[in-house]
Amino acid sequence: MKVLVIGATGYVGSHIVRRLVQDGHDVSGTARAPSKAGSIEELGARPILADLDRPETLDEALTDADAIVYAAQLLLEPEHQAMSALTACLAGSGKSLLFTSGTGVLSQKTDGDWSEDSFAEDDQFVPSKWLGRRVETERLVREAAGRDVRAMVVRPPMIWGNGGCGLIEAFYDSAHKTGDVCYLGRGLNLYSNVHVEDLAGVYALALDRGVSGALYHAVAGEVPHRVLAERVARELGCGVRSVGFEEAEAIWGKFLALIIMSTCSRSRAPRTRRELGWAPCHLDMLSDVPHPAYRAG
Repeated sequence: MKVLVIGATGYVGSHIVRRLVQDGHDVSGTARAPSKAGSIEELGARPILADLDRPETLDEALTDADAIVYAAQLLLEPEHQAMSALTACLAGSGKSLLFTSGTGVLSQKTDGDWSEDSFAEDDQFVPSKWLGRRVETERLVREAAGRDVRAMVVRPPMIWGNGGCGLIEAFYDSAHKTGDVCYLGRGLNLYSNVHVEDLAGVYALALDRGVSGALYHAVAGEVPHRVLAERVARELGCGVRSVGFEEAEAIWGKFLALIIMSTCSRSRAPRTRRELGWAPCHLDMLSDVPHPAYRAG
């Protein structure tokens, strides 16, 4: 296929580009600035200078592509507007469209406690009140299947691998700011997780055999926050301690404290495994903790 990856210079997007190139696809990727184009070329793809704030810059690339993978990172409302425009543009084309969401929509505020609730792809759930707009965007994309768009949603959990996990970065950051690695409450909460290369495999498989209108999870394991924090503390040779929400907000900011550090988001991927034949290869999130990129940050 000719595949356009929107957000190709990002952590997830760049790994998707690499996997699709390895699979033999003709891949192009968007970059907002000429200085970013080289990183796309290094992956074996063709850079496209484009900006989602100016949809017309994507017109030619969308016309040329057989499939579009959306892996950009925008705020929720601009993201919804971008997908509204994109699905309208692709209506009637029969082209494939993969939208990247996230299991933050499933998250439950537990103040650091564990939740027994775990959600498969099409299980009913009460959306996070902070991320309800993304659920609406997921629905918008999936409903595009009724307008002759082979539209699918990929909803990753916590992503790790190759030194790029935001949660592990946050634990390192707490040590830099306080002298200890911190976690909120009892630290029994968690996000299910997946290695970024295994996640890229979901996109490759979905392009090959995914069902129009489908939602796909990608889950390889679970590690409680306290366990991750203790592993980071051993790596740094420092202490580890629990903090309340007020201190968590001071360390990480309100958004991260609310959406990640105080919540539990457990998911499963039976449809992805059954329908796509996906099986993750990287299962130990703790193995990423020593990556030098976290110390550099």
